[in-house]
Amino acid sequence: MSSSPHSAHSPETGPDQDDLDTRPTGIARQSADRSAQTGATGEPRDAGGGRENHGDHDNHGDHDNQDDVDTRPTGVPSPRGDKARQARTASAPRSAVTAGTAPALARPDRRGAGSDSDSTEGRSADRRGALLGILTAGAAVVAGSVMAGQAGVGGSGPSGSGEGRVAASGKTVEVEITVKGMRFIPDTVEVAPGDRLVITLSNTADQVHDLVLETGAQTGRVAAGARATLDAGVVSGPIEGWCSIAGHRAQGMVFHITTGSSAHSSHASHTGQAGQTGAQDAVADYEAELPKGFTAVDAALAPAPDASGGPVTHRHTLTVTEKVMEVGGGARQRRMTYNGQVPGPVLRGSVGDAFEITLVNDGTMSHSIDFHAGITPPDDAMRSIDPGQSLDYRFTARHSGIWLYHCSTAPMSLHLASGMHGAVIIDPPGLTAADKEFLIVASEVYLGPQEGEPNAEKISAKAPDLMTFNGVAFQYAQRPLTARVGERIRFWVMSAGPSLPTSFHIVGLQFDQVFVEGAWTLGGPQRIGEPWSGGSQALGLHPAQGGFVECVAQEPGNYVLVTHSFADMEKGAKGILRITA
Repeated sequence: MSSSPHSAHSPETGPDQDDLDTRPTGIARQSADRSAQTGATGEPRDAGGGRENHGDHDNHGDHDNQDDVDTRPTGVPSPRGDKARQARTASAPRSAVTAGTAPALARPDRRGAGSDSDSTEGRSADRRGALLGILTAGAAVVAGSVMAGQAGVGGSGPSGSGEGRVAASGKTVEVEITVKGMRFIPDTVEVAPGDRLVITLSNTADQVHDLVLETGAQTGRVAAGARATLDAGVVSGPIEGWCSIAGHRAQGMVFHITTGSSAHSSHASHTGQAGQTGAQDAVADYEAELPKGFTAVDAALAPAPDASGGPVTHRHTLTVTEKVMEVGGGARQRRMTYNGQVPGPVLRGSVGDAFEITLVNDGTMSHSIDFHAGITPPDDAMRSIDPGQSLDYRFTARHSGIWLYHCSTAPMSLHLASGMHGAVIIDPPGLTAADKEFLIVASEVYLGPQEGEPNAEKISAKAPDLMTFNGVAFQYAQRPLTARVGERIRFWVMSAGPSLPTSFHIVGLQFDQVFVEGAWTLGGPQRIGEPWSGGSQALGLHPAQGGFVECVAQEPGNYVLVTHSFADMEKGAKGILRITA
C-alpha cells in the first residue's frame, strides 16, 4: 500500500483538475496557481527545519482507472463531452431523481348510467342501443375533461408548478431562506394558488448547499456565504424541495411550499430520512467476480522511515476528488476520496515527527480532514472548505499507534462511508522489523444506485450491504496476499467504521504479538505472556480503534483473513493469505 500521497495534480490520478472547474456558484479558487508554492514539479517548498519526507509515490488506490463522474454545477461545460453524457444516461445520480409523483387520473363514475329499475324486457333493442351509445359518449366526454384537467400536473419554471394548473394571479412573491446546521430557515413557505414564487437561498452555513424542487427547478450548488435565486414559477399546489448534496436530505434539509389549506398537510413522508427512494439501489452479489482488469488495493506496507537521525518532518498534499469505483459484490459506487484512493494514502513516522499536510478540495461539495494522530484544536484545522479551496494542517506525533484520519464534514457518517478515511502509523519506539507488513482497514459500504451515491437511510440504520477490507469487498479472497513459510508477518489493522466494529482473525494461525490502542497486550519489549505461553486469536476493534498483530506460518497453505463477526465476513470482509514454501 502506498505510504505517501501524490502531489495535488499527479498525472496518475486522471485529467488535470485545473481544467475541470467544478466549483459551485460564488466560490473563488483560493488554491489557484499553487505552482508558485510548490514549483513546476509539484514538490512542496522547503519550510525548513529537520529532515524531510515528501509524499511523492504512485497512487495505488486508483486501481480501476475510471473517469470521474461529472457533477459540475449547472452551466459549467463538460470537457468530456459525449462520454460524460453517456455515463450519466446509463445511471442517473441520485440527485437527479425527484420524489414527486403525478396523481392517478380520476375515473368517471358510470354507476347507474345504464341501470333503470323501471326498465322491462319489453323495451326494444334499438332503444337500449341508442341509450347505451349516448351514455358511452357522455362518459368519454367526462373522462376527457378529467384527463385534460390533470394534464397540468407538475411543471417547472414560470409556466407553472404544483398539483394542477391555475390562473396566474399576476402577483410575485419573493422569499429568502437561510441555512442553520442541516435545516432551511424557514423550512415552509405558504403562497396563494396562482402566485409566482421566487426563492433566494442565502447559504449562511459553513459548507456547500443547494435547493432542488420536485418540479426540477434548482439553485445549483451554493458556496458558504454565497446566494442564489430560484424561480419556482406559478404555484398551483404543494411542492417539496430538498438539498441534493449527499446525505443532507436525510439529515433534515427539506423544504415545503404550501398553498392555503395545504399548509397543515402531512409532510411526514418528506422530512428527515423518509422520501429518499429515487433510483433503485444496487444489489450486492456475494458470488460476483471482480472485473478482469481490477487491481486490488496494495495492502503491503513500505518499511518504516529511518528514525535513527531524530525527528523527521513529513510534508504531504491530500487532494479530495469524487469518482466512481468498484466496491465489490458486482457494485460500483461514487466514492469520495483522498488522492483518488480508498482508503487514503498511508502516512507513517515515529514519535516526535512533525506532519505538515495541505488539503486541497477538488471535489464538488465541502470537505475537511481530522487527524486523530494530532493534538490540536479542531476549530480551524478541521474546518470544512469549499471546492477550489485549500488549508494547511500541522501536528506533531506525540504517541505511537495506528491512527484514523477522516473527513469531518456533516454528515460525517456518509463522508466516511463514502471512502474518506485513511491511516497514520506511528511506530512504537524500538519496534523490531518484520519480514512483511500489511495494512487492513475495515469499513462498511451502503449501496445506493449503481454508480451513484450511498444510501443515507442505510447509513443511519447501520445496515450495510458490504463489509470491506481496504475499501473493496472480497478483493483479497480473489486477489490473495502472499508470504513465505517462516516469515514474521505483521498486520496493522484499523476499524474505520463509520459505525460497526471488527474482529480480525486469521483462520489457521495464532498471534504471538498484540499491540492495541497504544499498548502491548502480548509480547513486546516486556515479553508479556511469555511465562505462561500466552497467545491471541482475534483483535477486536471498535470504530476508530487500531493496532497490530504478528504471526508466523510454519506450513504452506491458504490461510483465511476474516472478521469473526461472521455476518459481516459473509458480506465481504474476508481474504486469503497464501503461504508458500
